[in-house]
Amino acid sequence: MLFDVVYEDGSQASNRRVPMEILGGLDGDDPAREVISAQDEDIAQKSGRPQRTILSLSRSPIPEAKPKPPRDA
Repeated sequence: MLFDVVYEDGSQASNRRVPMEILGGLDGDDPAREVISAQDEDIAQKSGRPQRTILSLSRSPIPEAKPKPPRDA
């Protein structure tokens, strides 16, 4: 599942990947915040920059399928 993230500093990240298996149930999308936060921590350590704090996250919209061009017979 893909999520869009907004950070406290106003920056945004789109299409952050989270395993679908951890979502749903009583916790809904809350586990996604933990996974993305862990991903951000790893990125921060590797880049030497401070980790950003997540303000909000939402599921990324599903892209609309492009219509197939007509086939010439």
